[in-house]
Amino acid sequence: MLLAFDVGNTNIVLGVFRDGVLTHNWRIESAGARSADEYGMLVHELFAFEGLKFSDVEDIIISTVVPSVLYTLQHMAQKYFGKRALVIGPGIKTGLQIIYDDPTQVGADRIVNAVAALDKYGGPLIIIDLGTATTFCCVTDDWRYVGGAIAPGLKISSEALFEKTAKLPRVELDEPAQVICKNTIESMQSGLVFGHRGMVEYITERMKRELSEIDRSGKPIRVIATGGVANLMAEGSGSIDIVDKMLTLEGLYFIYKKNRRDPPAPRRE
Repeated sequence: MLLAFDVGNTNIVLGVFRDGVLTHNWRIESAGARSADEYGMLVHELFAFEGLKFSDVEDIIISTVVPSVLYTLQHMAQKYFGKRALVIGPGIKTGLQIIYDDPTQVGADRIVNAVAALDKYGGPLIIIDLGTATTFCCVTDDWRYVGGAIAPGLKISSEALFEKTAKLPRVELDEPAQVICKNTIESMQSGLVFGHRGMVEYITERMKRELSEIDRSGKPIRVIATGGVANLMAEGSGSIDIVDKMLTLEGLYFIYKKNRRDPPAPRRE
């Protein structure tokens, strides 16, 4: 059994794979101050609820955009599982050719998403990760990562509106019935949700034009969305073709296979 961690700025998504199949997954808070023991006990509770055992874990892989959490999870993996975790970073085989001014600046999550999307759907693709930040990644049919864009995420925008204004409240991220609204709550929801969707659609359409000049395969460019608010952004949007909420976790398994000669076989009772 493989245990995979996708560490974001707001949440950690973790999951377990048996014979290449994601059988369980959870979402917990990404807390930099939490100790290795606290993470170990939290994972123990999640496992216990599903009837899983630590002894079933044969390997661990970690992708993180939060450096302060990485050492903690590595220490937890060693102490509670007796495993040296595989970490997404320099030297890891991905199959991607990264066309970037400084390839080391490309976030681990963006690389993992690109590998997963290409492995599952083939290129060319635009991959949108709608999390704490909203990231756009462009990849070609021949596995070239050619760049992208980064914007504030929907939740960041909502929190900034609440924190930087004197009278505007914190609101739920929900789509109102119309753009022209008659109260403060729905007016904020309109600006946040429709505004972010409009940004996604504009950037996506412009990227399609630029990517079509780079990728000469002649294949149509598809748009894959993942992340916490992917479904909300995809509703009513003509620019998103596929929502794949488990894209990053599956990407970790694909990368694991490229870097381990013998992926763990399912344990037989």
